[in-house]
Order: sequence, then structure tokens, then C-alpha cells
Amino acid sequence: MLWLLLSNTALAPTWGQSKIPLETVKLWADTFGTDLYNTITKYSGSLLLQKKYKDVEPSLKIKEVDGLELVRKFSEDMENMLRRKVEAVKSLVEAAEEADLNHEFNASLVFDYYNSVLINEKDDKGNFVELGAEFILESNAHFSNLRVNTSVSNVQLPTNVYNKDPDILNGVYMSEALNPVFVENFQRDPTLTWQYFGSSTGFFRIYPGIKWTPDENGVIAFDCRNSGWYIQAATSPKDIVILVDMSGSMKGLRMAIAKHTITTILDTLGENDFINIIAYNDYVHYIEPCFKGILVQADRDNREHFKQLVDELVVKGVGVVDQALSEAFQILKQFQEAGRGSLCNQAIMLITDGAVEDYEPVFEKYNWPDRKVRVFTYLIGREVTFADRLKWIACNNKGYFTQISTLADAQENVMEYLHVLSRPMVINHDHDIIWTEAYMDSKLFTSKTQSLMLLTTVAMPVFSKKNETRSHGILLGVVGSDVTLRELMKLAPRYKLGVHGYAFLNTNNGYILSHPDLRPLYREGKKLKPKPNYNSVDLSEVEWEDQAEVLRTAMINGETGSFSMDVKVPLDKGKRVLFLANDYFFTDISDTPFSLGVVLSRGHGERILLGNTSVEEGLHDLLHPDLTLASDWIYCITDIDPDHRKLSQLEAVIRFLTREDPDLECDEELVREVLFDAVVTAPMEAYWTALALNISEKFLTAGDEASIFTMDHFPLWYRQASEQPPGSFVFNLRWADGPEGPGEPVAVTVSTAVAVTVEEKTAIAAAVGIQMKVEFLQRQFWAATQQCRAKDGQCPQSCEDSELDCFVIDNNGFILISERLQETGRFLGEVDGALMTQLLGVGVFSQVTMYDYQAMCKAPDHHHSSAQPLASPISAFLTATKWLVKELLLFLLEWSAWDSWHNRGADAKAVFHHSHKHKKQDMLHPCDTAYPVFVHQTAIQEASGAIACGACQRMFVMQQVPNSNLLLLVTDPTCDCSVFPPVLQEATEVKYNASVKCDRMRSQKPRRRPDSCHAFHPEENAQDCGGAPDTSASLLLLLLPLGACVIQL
Repeated sequence: MLWLLLSNTALAPTWGQSKIPLETVKLWADTFGTDLYNTITKYSGSLLLQKKYKDVEPSLKIKEVDGLELVRKFSEDMENMLRRKVEAVKSLVEAAEEADLNHEFNASLVFDYYNSVLINEKDDKGNFVELGAEFILESNAHFSNLRVNTSVSNVQLPTNVYNKDPDILNGVYMSEALNPVFVENFQRDPTLTWQYFGSSTGFFRIYPGIKWTPDENGVIAFDCRNSGWYIQAATSPKDIVILVDMSGSMKGLRMAIAKHTITTILDTLGENDFINIIAYNDYVHYIEPCFKGILVQADRDNREHFKQLVDELVVKGVGVVDQALSEAFQILKQFQEAGRGSLCNQAIMLITDGAVEDYEPVFEKYNWPDRKVRVFTYLIGREVTFADRLKWIACNNKGYFTQISTLADAQENVMEYLHVLSRPMVINHDHDIIWTEAYMDSKLFTSKTQSLMLLTTVAMPVFSKKNETRSHGILLGVVGSDVTLRELMKLAPRYKLGVHGYAFLNTNNGYILSHPDLRPLYREGKKLKPKPNYNSVDLSEVEWEDQAEVLRTAMINGETGSFSMDVKVPLDKGKRVLFLANDYFFTDISDTPFSLGVVLSRGHGERILLGNTSVEEGLHDLLHPDLTLASDWIYCITDIDPDHRKLSQLEAVIRFLTREDPDLECDEELVREVLFDAVVTAPMEAYWTALALNISEKFLTAGDEASIFTMDHFPLWYRQASEQPPGSFVFNLRWADGPEGPGEPVAVTVSTAVAVTVEEKTAIAAAVGIQMKVEFLQRQFWAATQQCRAKDGQCPQSCEDSELDCFVIDNNGFILISERLQETGRFLGEVDGALMTQLLGVGVFSQVTMYDYQAMCKAPDHHHSSAQPLASPISAFLTATKWLVKELLLFLLEWSAWDSWHNRGADAKAVFHHSHKHKKQDMLHPCDTAYPVFVHQTAIQEASGAIACGACQRMFVMQQVPNSNLLLLVTDPTCDCSVFPPVLQEATEVKYNASVKCDRMRSQKPRRRPDSCHAFHPEENAQDCGGAPDTSASLLLLLLPLGACVIQL
């Protein structure tokens, strides 16, 4: 590298050397650096703070952190917290089952209850509407400041469930017995959040009671039975092959209903399930050829992929079901024998309009007499000719038969298969405890209340214990309670993990539950929205440098141990990078599918500085009005007792220390360290005040998350300073954040770390800094470049001359000072590609490739020719006719006067609306990206050379600014180097060819299966396998064939 620099310098023309004298540029850099150092040390008080820590050094201790001991302690605390949630859920299960045992079904029951949609609603006369009595709601900080009633629960029903159906009324009446248990649980454990009971009939009882608001279409789409917590608790893991009839008879509306049925089935699957979909007519074909002969995990990515492929299916030919059945049985058998898949329930879902034959020999060959694979049959359309055949298939293979005549029928009919799969568990009374993956709270996704917090839910099934229904295995529903992952992660206090350390959680499937680098939201316009795959981000996609997946494998297996790895840590939204050596410590959390990891960076990251001071002395300094505590850190627990919620953390600490409130629980170790830091830093306030600075704005603002201490990370300026050489300052531009992104650079933050060494061990004690206006930094620089060694005092050259172009950039190539103000804050390569290319070529900068496996990319355009409709008027007419008929069908679904269709229409409306809305907004999709980060090589402090730009050469000189992360660049602007393209710091999507993409999709990462499986029970009543087909008709049914013909055009 040194030879390259010298050769570059030697080759430069003599006129270039004289034009930019090296000694002058060095003088400018040294003068600028010295002036900055003097200014910053003066106003930051860094030397004073260093002295204060030096003075107390004899009383200090540096403790080496035992990572394994730490992760075990955190895990134990989390286990205790989660156990309390399980106890609450168990008490709800017992109460619900006892209430059902004592309740006799009454078909004529009349009962008023609090309907969460109707409460507090009045009619035109000012009277409360039916089921809408007065329901007192008060804002509650513990429940995200939502208006709730902590005295009683209320009941929500989706729009397509009739709120006075006898099954609903009896279930709601029975579940009233849960109210006192909800309240008692909350009183016993005030950290509990939402508690609820989801009924198998569709109603949802939630505590505390809350007002539920319909969406903009007046629809309540939430159905608790579609929730992951309900489905996982109701059934064991399952392998499913869906067979869909694609013969010509399935055209039109039948195909639309079949597609919606498949989508509904997919929505009932989770990470512990496995799936494939086979379409059949004259021949058998996998709708995803890449998945031929295998089952794939039913994670969100694969489910969404299948939905897109299902939407593209086209009917033709004649349906031959025996080949499709044989293929499905073979896949299930091969996976079972190979020890792959769920190794639990196996099922085939047959979706057809009924023209099936030659199926019995297939069952004799593959499934009888053991009947280990259940077969569920779905008859599509209103024809009943083949209903008996399909029911026979289901009943002789321990499955269930249903007929789906409309889009609105799909939801209820698909749910029947879950009840069948739950029978063995119900009959055996096995109350398995399940924990869900991370998810965002869709229970409160309404137009007025929306929670974007990540949760996990603990849930258990509720069974009927009545002897007369034992063989039927009746599932009453599921009870659950939420745990916000933020609350759980508070049990891994940030201050114990060092400057760069963190804690994280992952599931038995290897997916992230909580991680500081998990980014579940993306911006669409001015709104933040959950990413489609936010809860199926794999650990290997965040800790991506663990190429061999050693860490992932150990953690999903629930092992306890440690692992070391060199990592590149992105900072400042990917513009910068830190190179760290990290130690990972991990263990499982007992009685859950989760594992906990703790990361400590080597060196100062594994050491804690311990000081000592008296409470009296510390209190005196803690009471200073300009002292604040990190609002995100938990010094004292203030969010449980209502009397404590109004306290700030500082107020709570003071009350704890003065013993004013004996009920306060505080982290004594953290409070002790705060007292010590308050005493050591007390002289700083007097020092700063004596300087009489006119500070225009605070150094730290709550709105700038990167600049403050949070639960996830130390501030950016602190983290950067900790990796700078001792006594060196790190400069960083601060931006005025706007709604669409960063605005103008408003200030420069400058910080340095204060390190303490005790017995040859060094730890970071603090970081200190100042904030200066960009204009002040620029004035300092222009003044420094007036310096020269001329004897007469007249400097021949200056950065303000038109013959020189000067930049001050940071160690990642971002411009802090330029003669053109509009370039401030931009990346040098974007402004001057020739200069950046040369700096990379001679080794001043290196390019580091980083990866983002949570990116969102724009989908490629697939516009058809706009001339096509013009060329074919008939095609345009048919398209318009097709649209009109679809709209007519939707209108009839919504407004059909027949009572049997009244509620189904609303559900269909929600289905159509969601489909159209999804297509309209599907602008971004999850993707993998690679992006460059540019890093100054600190060993190279000066360089010069010539850039060959065709007919001319452009000179440049680079000089490190002492005691900083800044570089001074001086170039000759007279030579046009526009032939060089810009060097951009842009992310590019990683494209995979078809073969690689298929391999990635087929690959099955190691995972840990759930501990329990309930596939069959000898007392199961297999003849409870579906009712008689629904032969009712309406005007809508009579119109459907006409609609089907036009839609198929």
C-alpha cells in the first residue's frame, strides 16, 4: 500500500505538485485539527471529566462480565414472568370448563350482553341500542392509553356471525363466568395485559372491555378463530396436501370459491405445519414446480407465495382424481418415513365440484385399514349430485365433508377441519400450552386504535367435559393472554450488556422473536406498515455472518453455551459500519419454545465499571435540575402500581433513595451506578455554566432516537466514540428529520469516550461531547486554510480560491464541508466519482459489502401493451361486461334479502375488498439487498496523486485532520473528470437465478418440533364427518351460473 502511494506521488507532473503543495495542505489540516481540539475540549469539558474519573480511580473496580451466568439469570427471570402468565391462563381454562359443565343448552335463551361494537351506541331517540348498554371506559396507561373497562369484559363478533344465534347466546352466557377470573388474575399479576376467550362458534370475549370500531367499510373482519394463537392451541402440528380440481367444470364462480377456500385453509396454517398444493385435471401438476415431491414449511413467505400461485390457476380438461390422490399419499408417506415434516397429523384436502371416480383403490392401497391420513372433502357449488361420494370419502378416512356454495361459506366450513383434528386432544383432555411467534396485535387493528407492538401469546384449549359428548371431542374454544416482547426484554437490562451488546430471542423454528436489528415495519407514503414477512425473519438473516449457522442450530436445539464471531455492525441507517468481535451466550427458556441470546463485544464490552459513593452525596447531585435519566431504561418499576405511573424514572429513584415510598421496586445495582456517575459528573455542570454558552437547542432530543439511550442501543455518538482512539473526537452530522426522510443538516455532534484503566483492565466510563452549528465548523475551517508558511504573510493559495476545490469528509466519506453548501451531508462518491474512485484505488478507503435480508423492493413492472384493447373492441367489451357482472354479484352478495344470506354477504364484501385493496397496494415486496459501505483505512493518514481524465490530469491531496475522524481533501477543479461515473452508496436487490431460487425455496433449515402431538384417539367418533349438503336456493344462486359464464370469458 505504501509503495502505491509513493508511486502515485512520483508520477504526478511537477506542475501538479507545485499547484497543491503537500506541506500547505498538511498545515491546513493540522491547524484545523488543533483549533477544533482546543475548542471542543474547552466546551465539552472532556479533559475535566477524564481528570475526575482519574481522581476516583483508587476506589473503582472493573468487573469482568460472565456471559453464561448473565444469560442464565436473564432466562430465569423471563421464565418466572412467563410462568405467571401460564398460571393466569390455566385458571381461565378451569373456570370455562366448569361453567360449561354446569350449563344446559337452551335454544330459546334470551340474554343481553355487552357487545363491544354496540356499547354506548344510541338510536335516533337517544336510547341505547340493543346489546349497546352504557359501558364505562377510561384511558389506561397500562393498556397503551386505550379507553378500557378493567371491571368487566365484553364480546366481539365478526360481521358474518349473527349476534343472537342460539349457539352464540349460550356460549356468551356460559363464558360470563370468566369475568371474576379475569379481574382476579389482573389483581394478582398487574403485569398481565389482554386476557381473552375465543369461542369455536366465533365470538371473542376480551378483558378489559374495549370499544371495537368497524373498518372504513363498516365491517368487523377480525375472527379469533383465524388467529395463530387459536389455531396452534386447537390443533397439533400437521402435514397437509391440498388437491384442487382444475377441470373445465370448475370454471367461473366455482373456481373463485375454490381459490378462496384454498386461501382460507392457508390462513389456518402456521410455522409448525407443512404444506403443498397439487392441481389436477387430465394430469397432476404442482402449482409450484420447485416444490415437486416435497412438503414445505407453512411459514408466512410460503403461504403468501402459494396464494399468488393459486390466484393464477386456469381451468381446462377433465378431472382425474385417483392420480392426484396417489401423489398426495406418496408425499405424505415419504416425509413420514424420512422423519421430515411435522411428524404428527397428516391430511389431504380435496377441493372439487364433485366429479370424482376410481378413488377407492387408492385408499385401499395407501390408507386402509390404519387411516393415518385424514381426508377432508370440499364440494364446491350448489350441485348436490356428487355430495354422497365426497361424504363417503371423508367418513371412511376420518375426515369431514362440507359443501361450499358461496364465497361467504368458506370461513365456517374450512374451520370444521380444525375441530376434527382437535378431537384426540380434547378426548384425552390434554391441555397443551402453546406460545406463538412474534406478531402485531390485530385484535386492535381498527380505524381508531392500532397497536404496532410485537407480542407473543400464551394459549390453551378449552374442552367440553360432559360425558355424553366425550367421543365427539368438542372444542369449546381457546383462552389466551398477551405478553408484549418489550416488557419481556426489560428483564435483560441494557446497562449490563456494554456499549454494543444486546439480548435477543428466537423460536424453535429459528425465527426472531425479539432482536434490536429486527425491522418489522416499512414506510409506504407517510404510513408505517408491517412487512408481509415481519414475523418469519430467520436468525440467520439477522446474524448473517454465521454462515455455518452454528449459533442458530445450537439455539433452536435449546442448548446452553457460547460462540464467538467477528461481525460487521451497520450504524446510522446503514451509512456506517463497526467491526467488532462478539461473544454470543445462549440458553433456553424452560417450558417455552424460546431461546435467549446475549451478545457482548470483546474488550470493554465485557467489563463493567463499579464505583462507590454515599446515598447522601449522590442524592445531592442527583437533584440537580439539569440531570436527566434515560427514559427507556428501567431504574424503578413504575408501570404496575397506578400510584407510580405518574412518576418519571428520576422521581421514582429519588423516592426510593429517600425511602419516601417503601413499595417502590428499583434496580439497586443500576441506582448505585447512577449515584456514582452523578457525583463524578457534578463539576461538569458548573464548568459548562461558567462558560456562559448560549445553547440554541438541546444536545439530546427525544425525537431523535439515534441520539438517546434506548432499550435496544446506546446513542450513535456514544457507540462511535467508544471505538475511536483515546483523546480523539468523532464528528457526525445531525439531520432535521422530515415525514419523508432526512431534511437539511442542522448541526454537527462531536463526542469522545472517557476510558478508565484499573489493574490493566480498561472500561468505558462515559462519553462526552458538544453540538455545534454547521456554520461554526465551516468558519473554523475557512480560517484554518488562510494559514501558510510564506515569509511575507501573503498566502499564494487558499481553499477559497477558484483554483482549488476543498472538502472535509468523515471516515465514511460523507461531506461535512464543501464550497458548495448543497453538497453538505452527501456522499463524496455521489458528488465526485473520480476522486472517490482514486481514493479507493490507492487504499485510502475500502469498500465493505453489507447485506439486508429484511429489505423491501419495488416489484418489476409488468405492463401489457396499451394498444391491445384498442386493437380488439370485442375484447374491451367483454372485459367491461365481466367487470359489470362481478360488481352485480358483489352487490347481490351484499344486499340479498334472504335471511340465510344476510350475514354471508358482509363477509364476501370483506373478502372482495381485501383482494382489491391488496392488489392496489402491492407496490413493494420483501427482498434481499446488498449495499456498499466505505471505510477510511486509518493507517493511511496522507496521500496524493494524479487522476488521469483523458486529455488532462487532476491532482489531489488527502490529509488526516488530527484527533478526529475527519479527512481534508484538496483537488484541482480545472481538469474535467466527468468521464468517471459516480460512486453510489445504494442498495441493489440480490437476484437469484431460477436454479438457486428453487434451491433456496426447497431448503429446510433445522428446526425443533413441538414437544406434543395428538393425531388419533381410539374413542374418537369418526362418523361425525359432516352434515347433509345445503340445498337452499335464492335469487342469487339462480344468477350465479350466468355470472360464472361471463367471468370465465
